[in-house]
Amino acid sequence: MNVSLPDPTQSAAPAASPALNDQADRLIAAVNEALSTPTAYRDETPVPSIGSALPITQPGRTPMSQRATDMSVLMLSAGAASVPIGGMTALIIYALGNANPVSLAIGAGAPAALAVPILALSSLTKRAKAAAPDTHQHIYQGTVIQRTVNTTTRGIWAQTRNQLPK
Repeated sequence: MNVSLPDPTQSAAPAASPALNDQADRLIAAVNEALSTPTAYRDETPVPSIGSALPITQPGRTPMSQRATDMSVLMLSAGAASVPIGGMTALIIYALGNANPVSLAIGAGAPAALAVPILALSSLTKRAKAAAPDTHQHIYQGTVIQRTVNTTTRGIWAQTRNQLPK
């Protein structure tokens, strides 16, 4: 089986037409133009100065700290929670037709009288938990080797060599 290989001294590619050469030249010119144009823009116009006009109140909540925000949400929630209690009291008074002022005062004061000892007990338990030391239990099975390794690593490319204590 004889296979004839092409002669490397002869050009195998056909001659390019003038239209292809023109398109190639235009493409090279477009690439050179794109490379020569700047790709960044800096706006040099001066920033307007601050005027003497008074600030305008923006809609929504006023800016405040996280703690103040949490407290205001708590107060809004407590206010919203008191609406059903007041509505039920008004409904009971309307249904009874008359109300004894002493019993109303006792009924209104009872939640506050019960809340004070509950708050005191919760505060006491929080302080007792904070005063008690933490309990750590370690349960090991097998041989245990405990060592402390102090390392100092500096630099961008660094190698840490941990040395055993003597």
